[in-house]
Amino acid sequence: MVDLGGQVALVTGASAGIGRRLTEGLAVRGVTVAGVARGGERLTRAMAEVADVTGGRTLAVPADVTDRAAVEAAMARVQEECGPIDLLVNNAGLVDAAEVSLWEADPDQWWDVVESHVRGALLVSRAVVPTMVARSSGSIVNLASGSGLRARPEYSAYSVAKTGLMRITEALAGSLAGTGVRVFDLAPGVVETDMTRSMAMWRGKTDWTDPDLVVRWVVAIAEGQLDQWSGRFLHAAADNVDVLARVDGLNDDARRLRLCEWGPEDTFRR
Repeated sequence: MVDLGGQVALVTGASAGIGRRLTEGLAVRGVTVAGVARGGERLTRAMAEVADVTGGRTLAVPADVTDRAAVEAAMARVQEECGPIDLLVNNAGLVDAAEVSLWEADPDQWWDVVESHVRGALLVSRAVVPTMVARSSGSIVNLASGSGLRARPEYSAYSVAKTGLMRITEALAGSLAGTGVRVFDLAPGVVETDMTRSMAMWRGKTDWTDPDLVVRWVVAIAEGQLDQWSGRFLHAAADNVDVLARVDGLNDDARRLRLCEWGPEDTFRR
């Protein structure tokens, strides 16, 4: 097993689902893991369980990632108690409450979904990136989704949120070029979680993505195996770490959101 001892990771949405599995997968490899989530009691219990199972060091930091003051206080606490953050995983986020068309959705809940992914990643990243830049080292993983590549009419808020998150990744990667800090979109596939089980579109599904695949990708990113993919989209279930680690000479548009021309006579230029 890869030893990442000495690194400090911050995982949002850490109390359950993919976030919970990531905290355990990193802690068992020697990473000090700080978990962030809104529910303090559930988060504290989850981080304690991870520490007991792995023997690793964990820290529970309850915070709403859409609350600027709470995020800034949480990031300051993590860096004071654990040290500078080497790996940030922006995993927190909601999903549409019902499979309905956009005009039928509750506008407040719809916007809460978008904020949880987009504002959450913005606030946490802006609190962590300066220290990474100062140290010329760090990795940021934004949990992406195939829903960000195409609109899902019945999950319009989630689609908009995940597309926005991909733009954040590309913008961050461009700004951080040459600093030693890398940023990635990582789609986990369809992992069985409380969220996916609540979605009508996945009822009856049995071929879930193994969450350990997601852990493997995040570990590979933390090791620096995929630095050339910074600013681009990776898929834990469809891609192969070893294959992508050997890829070199990517063109500018590879694995990025782009508007396709309709044909050779199209006057649009990227």
